[in-house]
Amino acid sequence: MGLFNPPEKRKPAFRLALLAFCVAIVVVVLGAFTRLVDAGLGCPDWPGCYGHLLWPNESHEIARAEELYPHAPVELDKTWPEMVHRYAAGSLGILIVILAWTAWKQREQRNYPFRLPLFLLFVVVWQALFGMWTVTLKLWPQVVTLHLIGGFTVLSLLWLMVLRLSNRAWQVTEIQYSKLMAMKPWAIAALVLVIAQIALGGWTSSNYAAYACTDFPTCHGVWVPDMDFARGFNILQHIGPNYLGGMLESDARTAIHYTHRLGAIVVTVFLLGLIVRLLTFSDRRIKGMGLVVLGALAIQVGLGIANVLFHIPLSLAVLHNAGGALLLLTVITLLTGLWMVETKEEN
Repeated sequence: MGLFNPPEKRKPAFRLALLAFCVAIVVVVLGAFTRLVDAGLGCPDWPGCYGHLLWPNESHEIARAEELYPHAPVELDKTWPEMVHRYAAGSLGILIVILAWTAWKQREQRNYPFRLPLFLLFVVVWQALFGMWTVTLKLWPQVVTLHLIGGFTVLSLLWLMVLRLSNRAWQVTEIQYSKLMAMKPWAIAALVLVIAQIALGGWTSSNYAAYACTDFPTCHGVWVPDMDFARGFNILQHIGPNYLGGMLESDARTAIHYTHRLGAIVVTVFLLGLIVRLLTFSDRRIKGMGLVVLGALAIQVGLGIANVLFHIPLSLAVLHNAGGALLLLTVITLLTGLWMVETKEEN
């Protein structure tokens, strides 16, 4: 049995939502790549790049750009990732506008997800603003972290839209239905924990704390290193400095990194408990959902450890970002299944 309903049973705009979701994956991965190659300030202005629709690449264009922005010399290896990411995000925004318009036209249809695409459009507008502030506030960690969370939020809402428009519900017995309803609070808690861990990952990245501990499972060769939590989690950092490369001292970055590791342990233990409960079901789809969550969790934990052991290579860092999205989407798929589940008559 597939994840989606056959075409004749899907709601209008399913394919459009699926296309938007695929574009959102590209945008999230491009955003991670842009951040990890330090290209967040590859273009010092917004929405253009040194006043160009693309980016300056001719010698006279580069000379003129550096006259206009003497504090930001042109680095071609950083200008193109930033602008490609912006155009991909802009394309995604257009698709979401079309989804919202389609939902408005379908608003009288029973059980059509009307509020979801409108809320999605609202989030996208704010996400565009955070993209602008990321540049104008020179990678202020608070904004960079919120921009990352916003990207994951858009991706998650689009996936939820795809699942809703697919219109496929689990069919279970009364006994299984009661067991699934009892799992709802645990699944919600799992979602909250995963979101919190992603936010911690964003804070780790925006403060350049991924390099704070270069060994595993210890940190600086000890189980509890020197840490400065007050500075590491000070959300009242001043606006104004250029935060490229980070402004925090070693102990503060260690506190952020260490907290992210502890968060990973909490999420892993909690999800393993949830997975064990899913695997007790006789229904193949529910048991399969447990295995999918287990696979996503194993991939993400493995990527996190590998990043430390191999000193944050670009490819693994981007994959770790994508792995966080995958884990989030699996939990959302589980929750959607719990909310849309239906009972069937036992033979």
